[in-house]
Parts: sequence; structure tokens; C-alpha cells
Amino acid sequence: MPWDELKPRQFPAFDKELKGISKKTMDDHYKLYEGYVKKSNECRKILKDLDYAEAEGNQVYSHLRSVSIDYTFALLGFKNHELYFGHLGGEGGEPSGRFAELMEGELGLDRWKQAVRKATSAARGWVMVGYDLNDGSLFNYIMDTQNLWAVYNMVPVLAIDVYEHAYAPDFGATPDGRKQYVEAFFDNLDWDHVNRQVAQAEAARQAAQQSATE
Repeated sequence: MPWDELKPRQFPAFDKELKGISKKTMDDHYKLYEGYVKKSNECRKILKDLDYAEAEGNQVYSHLRSVSIDYTFALLGFKNHELYFGHLGGEGGEPSGRFAELMEGELGLDRWKQAVRKATSAARGWVMVGYDLNDGSLFNYIMDTQNLWAVYNMVPVLAIDVYEHAYAPDFGATPDGRKQYVEAFFDNLDWDHVNRQVAQAEAARQAAQQSATE
């Protein structure tokens, strides 16, 4: 299937007044997302058009190595923000639906709410709650950089951006400011969106299991 250029999407959260997270922060954040889209396309085109017969493949430094690594950073920036923006604009509240059912069987909801908040204080970039396609479990994953993502067969279902650009303008670039932002994130979380991500991940696991038995 031919590669199609990525295009920025519109998200319902940008048409709403979020609790605690300002429109200016969201608009500035969206510009960052647009930049990831642009650079993903640029890097992908360079790699698509590269003359691999002549390209140097050097692990210390080479054009091929540099663009390939930067492509993963830009592409994960695009994908992470697609999930993050998609979550916002909800009514918050307690975890619900299939997510709550699965997490109750993992850590218990009260322990998970404590664990995910501690993870947001420990992470340098992102916290992802991921669904494991191998065993169907949910787990909190800390990402220190955007492209540090080496957990295979894991599908992100909930994404929390904890880079300073997500919270410093509204809450200040301090540990307490980050904690306040995380609470605002959960106040605006759309649990229906999270549960749609879980449903897609479970469907992918079921399809893989069915394929393996046929």
C-alpha cells in the first residue's frame, strides 16, 4: 500500500472550554503537533527517495542513521498527540467501562489511580497506559523521550503528556504545577474515548488469536 502523507486532524477538545487547561496552551500545543506532522512527512520522503546503493550505513553518524532516528521522534510525536488530544474534552470522573473492569483485575482502581499519578511525577515525557496484545493486561509505561518505545505488542489506550509545554503556561514549571495539570487532565478525560481504544486493542488481540489457531 503506497504511503500517504500525514495530515493534522481536528479534535473536539479544541471546540470546548477545558477545565484548567487554557485555549492558548491547547492552541500552542496543536502547533507543536502540526510540526511533528510536517517533519514526519519530510523524514519519510527522504527515506523513501534515498539511494540506498550509495547511502552510508554508519552507526556513529550517517545521514541515513540521523534521519531514521529523527523520523521515529517525529512520528511518535504525531501518534502520541493524536491519542492525547482525542482523550480531552470529556467530563472526567471515575474510570468506567471496559478499562475500569480490566484495571480492577490488574491493580485495583484505587491503586491504579495512585500508581498513574506517581508515574506522571516520575516520567520525563509521557505516561502511557498500554494494553498488551499477548496477555490482555493493562500497565502504566513511562516514556522519558517520545521515541523510547520498545515494548512490543503493546497498544497505548491512554496517553498523558507531561513535557513542560503541556502544563507550564497554565500551572508553572514545578512539580506541584505538574500535579495540578495531571488532575486537570483527568477532569477533562473522555473515558468513552479511552474505552474505544481498549475495544480496538481487544479486537486486534482476538483477531490475532483466531488467526493463530486457523
